[in-house]
Amino acid sequence: MYKAVIRGVGSYLPETRLTNVEIEQMVATSDEWIQTRTGIAERRIARPDEATSDFAYLAAQAALADAKLHPTDIDLLIVATETPDYLLPPVACQVQARLGCRNIGAFDLHATCAGFLSALQVAEQFVKSGVHEHVLIVGADTLSRFTDYTDRGTCILFADGAGAFVVSRSDDRAARGVIATTIHSDGTYFHNLYIPGGGSRTPYGDGAKAKIVMDGRKIFKLAVNVMSSTVEELLQKTGRQRDEIDWLIPHQANQRIIDAVAESLDFPQEKVVSTIQNIGNNSSATIPIAVDTAIRDGRIQRGDLLMLVAFGGGLVWGGAMVEY
Repeated sequence: MYKAVIRGVGSYLPETRLTNVEIEQMVATSDEWIQTRTGIAERRIARPDEATSDFAYLAAQAALADAKLHPTDIDLLIVATETPDYLLPPVACQVQARLGCRNIGAFDLHATCAGFLSALQVAEQFVKSGVHEHVLIVGADTLSRFTDYTDRGTCILFADGAGAFVVSRSDDRAARGVIATTIHSDGTYFHNLYIPGGGSRTPYGDGAKAKIVMDGRKIFKLAVNVMSSTVEELLQKTGRQRDEIDWLIPHQANQRIIDAVAESLDFPQEKVVSTIQNIGNNSSATIPIAVDTAIRDGRIQRGDLLMLVAFGGGLVWGGAMVEY
């Protein structure tokens, strides 16, 4: 069996910034309250002429450039998203055509904020089995289009952006790469985080709200529990020790959640990657954006051991241990 390695990483953020001061004009809140509760000062938001496929394409381009590959080298393309440009076709097909890839397989993966790690697990299996040599995975979301800016509990959190990895095959078993992945779900928590309108049960125009609805207190507790347990699961699965991890990179949902996960694991805060202050929560894109950010600013080096962990509506959660 082959090894799956992270050959390239890239990301893209829209230029428009929505600050806490601007949100103060929309709902009864304050910059101090938002930063205390979430750690967010501003979030990146799509322009009216931008959509998920635009961000996915630009992040994919950046990852390909980092991997020193051409679009024609890619054998499979997966886009993890909850906010496609259209209900059909898949965003992945738009990105495949726009990049100039061959007529490869291209599909979207629907697993909320754990979507990118789900895509990584799928890519890992295709690469390790030898079916594909290079798989391009993208996490991209435009949550601002589905955010209720009259709800102060959710409008302070969500943002837009995309991140991407090129996952490639290596014959060298000693090569750096994906060490282990895990994905879980528990649908009994379905109504704690969802969009009640816009699907086949309650289509657009039938009076259902096509905006994010969330029980923040419930989600907070669930998020801390499942992300902490996922880290422990991967450590046990691989036989690695906590102090071997160079960087913990959790889903950027809320700084208090990130801090609570680190505290529950007794993991040093200086080894936790957080980008949420100036970016916000862009769902499936948060982990690849955080990885790319920390690579570009020099924190993450080749050979570092990364622990990636995420949760999202569903409830879904998962993790990956990766030697970059």
